[in-house]
Amino acid sequence: MMYQAVDFERPIVEIEKKIEELRIIANGGGMDVDEEIRRLEKKARRLTRDVYLKLSRWQRTLLARHPTRPYMLDYVGLMCEGFIELHGDRAFADDHAMVGGMAWFEGIPVMVIGQQKGRDTKDKVYRNFGMAHPEGYRKALRLMKLAEKYGRPILTLIDTPGAYPGIGAEERGQAEAIARNQFEMATLRVPLIAAIIGEGGSGGALALGVGNRVLMQENAIYSVISPEGCASILWRDTAKAPEAAEAMKITAQDLAELGVVDEIVREPMGGAHRDHKRAASLLRRVIRRHLRELMAMSPEEIVAQRIDKYRQIGVYEEI
Repeated sequence: MMYQAVDFERPIVEIEKKIEELRIIANGGGMDVDEEIRRLEKKARRLTRDVYLKLSRWQRTLLARHPTRPYMLDYVGLMCEGFIELHGDRAFADDHAMVGGMAWFEGIPVMVIGQQKGRDTKDKVYRNFGMAHPEGYRKALRLMKLAEKYGRPILTLIDTPGAYPGIGAEERGQAEAIARNQFEMATLRVPLIAAIIGEGGSGGALALGVGNRVLMQENAIYSVISPEGCASILWRDTAKAPEAAEAMKITAQDLAELGVVDEIVREPMGGAHRDHKRAASLLRRVIRRHLRELMAMSPEEIVAQRIDKYRQIGVYEEI
């Protein structure tokens, strides 16, 4: 995969390119450059720590959208075995932005569902940029009900800018499909773990996000609207998106403090896009721990815990 860098990564990427060029020279036997390689590697590690330990909310937003960040099917391939994709909502169509199917996770049969973005232009169009239509959410609900029928835990991997806002989607009941998913997910009698792996955008994310446990990777975002959308409403200027991101508190750290997410999943230094296998390993470890805890509970306890969890989110005063 060709690596693409966002602005604040470029100094690191330039050093890494120099290291790679020196390695090619060394392999060709042209000269001894080992000392220079070690010096540049040390400099790259130091710069990486300095940059990624002080990220702003807007910079984390850029990482959440990074073009080489692992997507839903990348994680399925790295964390699960025997994935069999299931298609269609049995009513209108098969939405390619929403992917789901049966798989084995740590020897446990599960149902895995999530939004899938595309890598190249053709794939992005095919996946509708990860923005599902109503039939996508209805497919997801059909698979959740199927998992409940056979007693399979459900894993949802959330990564979407939001539900598709087109006229056709609205005509086919986009809002109702999202609301129906949330309503039905609240009382599913099997463990449900939701993990935000990139963008958790608006109702499109919430439609997969009503879980017993909500996990969030440290460079993911979760918000009712994008920073650009917020900036265009408040300031009529999308260039104010970095300011909006700071005010909106959309990062994993913010949402953990607010009690919206249950645990932040650590990423490799530099972000999940730099090491897909390591990112999947870290996510797998956290999911495994929570899944074992939930599988020890009865169906009644699972439903009660999930409902109680959402009742406790938020702060309010009675006047």
